Amino acid sequence: MAEDVKPTRKELMRIEERIELSERGHDTLEQKRDGLIMEFMDILDEAQDVRADLDEKYEEAQNAINMARALDGDVAVRGAAAALKEHPELTTESKSVMGVYIPQIDSTKVSKSLDERGYGVLGTSARIDEAAEAYEELLDQIILAAEVETAMKKMLDEIETTKRRVNALEFKLLPELRANEEYIEQKLEEQEREEIFRMKKIKDKKEREEAAEEAEEEEDEAEQAVPADD
Repeated sequence: MAEDVKPTRKELMRIEERIELSERGHDTLEQKRDGLIMEFMDILDEAQDVRADLDEKYEEAQNAINMARALDGDVAVRGAAAALKEHPELTTESKSVMGVYIPQIDSTKVSKSLDERGYGVLGTSARIDEAAEAYEELLDQIILAAEVETAMKKMLDEIETTKRRVNALEFKLLPELRANEEYIEQKLEEQEREEIFRMKKIKDKKEREEAAEEAEEEEDEAEQAVPADD
């Protein structure tokens, strides 16, 4: 509340400094928010492409596994899947985008050659090989989608946080500081007017007193100038 602020010049200077800092912070956060939104839109475009590719690869993998199951049987498909010895490995790092750390997921041992899949080449058909390859590609796409979706969520969270800070400065802190500044300026102006009025009264009183003293002195001089009777 402005009424709780001490109407002093020192407090006015302190508030003016806070206003200046808050305005600079507001401008910086606005630039950050706008930059984050632009980065988010780029990631959103990428995410849409990744999702479309994911749907396509999922459909291809499903078609491939259905074909293998239909022609080679579930036992052969399950046996090929169980033969896998080396499972995919994931490592995560992060990169900073306008101060937001978004993940980067690196995968190894997802796509494999025929001899790395563990099952005997002679004991399986080309349909099982095609299904395995399709699911390897699908897994790669799932990993990419996870990276992009996580980046999108982090960017959205940071945008919302930044927007709240911008709004807090714009609609709460800065209006309060400016109201306090105006209140102090008005109080200081009132004090200045009162001081001028007080000084004027003192000056008028002093002038009256001086005028009275001069009149008294003139009266005394006039009395002294009158000759005394014999």
